[in-house]
Amino acid sequence: MAAWSAVGLAVLAAFVADPREASAAVTIDRPFAILQALDKITARVERLDVRVGETAAFGTLDVTVRACRTAPPDEPPEDAAFLEIADTPPDEERRQVFSGWMFASSPAVSAMEHPLYDVWVVDCAEQPPRAPEDMGREPRYVLPGNPPLPPALPAGR
Repeated sequence: MAAWSAVGLAVLAAFVADPREASAAVTIDRPFAILQALDKITARVERLDVRVGETAAFGTLDVTVRACRTAPPDEPPEDAAFLEIADTPPDEERRQVFSGWMFASSPAVSAMEHPLYDVWVVDCAEQPPRAPEDMGREPRYVLPGNPPLPPALPAGR
């Protein structure tokens, strides 16, 4: 009978536990959200590295990241960010177009509906993968002490 009481108490504690504590135990908070933004008219795609609590601009959108969480290493990979997105078209009032969680593995589950722009989560990170001044350049994969590879030979040689 005492064993049943212990099990019953454990089940009851699981149901009455604060959900914020439960989610904090199964996810890892990260300070940066790596987002992609698409301008559907010009086909311009831009990566946005946004610190949690800060706002990035893309076109007429202001994208604010409120949280960015990743699954622990022993679980299937998943990154999710809580975003608040506002739109301020020219000569119009600012309006909120999205507020909620977006998931990197399933962007269609919670997508922003907008006629001109699309925004989705790529990753949650400890720091941006590259410095902002390098954003327009392709990364070079050269090991220290090794010269870069020569360009490929023309075809037919």
